[in-house]
Amino acid sequence: MVITQTSPPNITQDITTTHFTPDEYRVMEETAAEKHEYRNGEIIAMAGGSEVHSAIATNLLVYLGFLLRDSNFRLYNSDLRVWIPEYNCGTYTDLMVVDGQPQLNGDRTDEILNPLVIVEVLSPSTEGYDRGDKFRKYRSLPSFCEYLLVSQTEPYIEQYHKLDDGSDSEALLQAVRWQWQVYDHLDQSILLHSLNVEVPLGEVYRRINF
Repeated sequence: MVITQTSPPNITQDITTTHFTPDEYRVMEETAAEKHEYRNGEIIAMAGGSEVHSAIATNLLVYLGFLLRDSNFRLYNSDLRVWIPEYNCGTYTDLMVVDGQPQLNGDRTDEILNPLVIVEVLSPSTEGYDRGDKFRKYRSLPSFCEYLLVSQTEPYIEQYHKLDDGSDSEALLQAVRWQWQVYDHLDQSILLHSLNVEVPLGEVYRRINF
């Protein structure tokens, strides 16, 4: 099933039964008024964010941008799409960090293949997907090492960090382990292992009233 309110150019079939190619999706997305996710032929309208959602994402962007300004890391907001080849999926993060130069998808300038850190600010309509299938898809990207799920209803952040035991054996690569940690007090700070920086929850939730 395709869920969208905007028909791509030159597509006249019933949008509830048609499966679109990635290029058809990209043409539509260039002029669409809202963002859509591409899921192996299906085009899904992404939910709009609340004022609190936007404020939290901006707080993180500003604070991390300051911390990383003289580093080799590059920080991107939700305008840039992540392409996930294994799942033939194109989607948007609330925030992502790339180590060094972004690896673009072919000749595309709007799709990245190598996020290191991804942040999602949770919304009621997308929380299950962000925790489940979307996280599974992100984990197929070799560069992806750290994931933050940020609540917008209370001071609560879940962190997933991929553990590295220094081995590159095939058996161990097939059994990758992730460490999970919860932060739920405003006086705590999150250590982002892959960036070697700390982010206080007080900065994430600056000027947010619960």
